[in-house]
Amino acid sequence: MQTILGASGQIGQELAISLARDFTTDLRLVSRNPKKVNETDQLLSADLLDPDQAMKAVEGSEIVYLTAGLPMDDQLWVEQWPVMMNNVIKACAAHQAKLVFFDNTYMYPQTDTPQTEDAPFRPNGAKGRVRATITRELLAAMQNNRVQAMICRAPEFYGPGKTQSITNSTVIDNLRAGKPAKVFLRDDTLRTLIYTPDASRAMALLGNTPDAYGQTWHLPCDDNRLTYRQFIELTADLFGVEARYKVLKSWQLKLAALVSKTAKGAAELLPRYRQDNVFVSDKFKTRFPDFQVTTVREGLTAIRDESASE
Repeated sequence: MQTILGASGQIGQELAISLARDFTTDLRLVSRNPKKVNETDQLLSADLLDPDQAMKAVEGSEIVYLTAGLPMDDQLWVEQWPVMMNNVIKACAAHQAKLVFFDNTYMYPQTDTPQTEDAPFRPNGAKGRVRATITRELLAAMQNNRVQAMICRAPEFYGPGKTQSITNSTVIDNLRAGKPAKVFLRDDTLRTLIYTPDASRAMALLGNTPDAYGQTWHLPCDDNRLTYRQFIELTADLFGVEARYKVLKSWQLKLAALVSKTAKGAAELLPRYRQDNVFVSDKFKTRFPDFQVTTVREGLTAIRDESASE
């Protein structure tokens, strides 16, 4: 059996689709309120903050995917992420289950230096420090042979369905609704974005590749990076709307942070929007040369077509 912890999010749902299509229909979906993605899915309601519930969620699993997420709230991240990671590691160790952790880049330096799997951890705020802490805990557990695991890291994403990301909420959703897109700080820096179905499909492949364990993997992205101006122009052209957008300055974002927890939570990520963001996934592409990465144009076209069919 393969188990997805945090199965209700967009990554978890698409992971369930990929696993059932390409690897196994013996799937357990775990969240506080799980819902079937495939007809054969087994559902289990569990709170990963409770060690006994985490243990039960993992029991009987060969491979466990940790794709859980939390709202952009510093206090929640500081209080809950270390507990969840500790509970999941203990559960996987106890049941001898392999662990695949879906990670982000919050702990990386927010500079224009190309990011590879061996990039140093230099977090800029509370959430980045938490991600660095829990990632180091997992790395230590791997090195000490407590658990057989891997880390699958992704940059900022965009995607179909109810994908919750900065790019979806500030650009795609606004343009789709006929509103101006919003861009943080600059519109002329290059962005590396990953398409959520690609992230899930790649993670399913890695999880079912025995020699991929014991490593960190950057999930595959389109290397034809666009600036937000180019991304907005392409999105508007495909959606048949005007390419209107506003560049939000630092003072505007600071004001927003006073009244919005989400804006406050995103504040530590702002330096990454002042320069190019170059996330390198060459390691994955070399190991899996037949994996077809979705281009930004293809991804946006799929989002447009999905909207048209609703």
